[in-house]
Amino acid sequence: MKLTLKMWRQSGPDAPGGFQTYVVDGVTDEMSFLELLDVLNEQLVGEGEEPVAFDSDCREGICGSCGVMIDGQAHGPQRGTATCQLHMRLYKDGDTIVVEPFRSAGFPVIKDLMVDRSAFDRIIEAGGFITAPTGSAPDANLIAVPKMDSDRAMDAAACIGCGACVAACPNGAGQLFTAAKLAHLNLLPQGQPERQRRTIGMVEEMENYFGSCTNHRECSAACPKEISIDFIAMLNRDYRKARR
Repeated sequence: MKLTLKMWRQSGPDAPGGFQTYVVDGVTDEMSFLELLDVLNEQLVGEGEEPVAFDSDCREGICGSCGVMIDGQAHGPQRGTATCQLHMRLYKDGDTIVVEPFRSAGFPVIKDLMVDRSAFDRIIEAGGFITAPTGSAPDANLIAVPKMDSDRAMDAAACIGCGACVAACPNGAGQLFTAAKLAHLNLLPQGQPERQRRTIGMVEEMENYFGSCTNHRECSAACPKEISIDFIAMLNRDYRKARR
């Protein structure tokens, strides 16, 4: 299969960027999208050109570092899929694919397809943890947690922090990420002592980097882990309570 890639190239954060067109031959159905980029880079290196810079790590849809915009969609056209899990069987011979970095003021471009997502780290630093001393690890069944709460906390904890929610949002909002990171602690007994302080700290840190949520729901649609937008409602409720 032969594909044409319109690839965003940018040598640095302050350098002008633009699209360059590459043709990649020998693409197979079972390749992931990142393997396609590997093939392109091998081709570029063989031709004496600089390879395309992109983030990747686990290549199993867990780490969240692989996110790029593919034909205008975060992670590509397949729902509930990270870029590394997107396979070329979705494309046909001769297709043209536009590839660019996540677009958000909160995610400045580092180089080519790499963006700086450290704003997410600063949100976690503002409260995404539990500081209460717990001693040695207790048996799992010593603290009773309602099944509904534990299930919802696990659903929220599925967030991999890839930033697709921000990239897909017309406002560049970070509410879905922040809501998921708040919910998986705020729903559990261990998270209750610092619930209000955690919520205020993380929400107000988020507002330094990202836009406001106006319920477009694009965030949940683009999320590779399909995090529910209901967690944003929980964030808003907790923030109002904490600010009383």
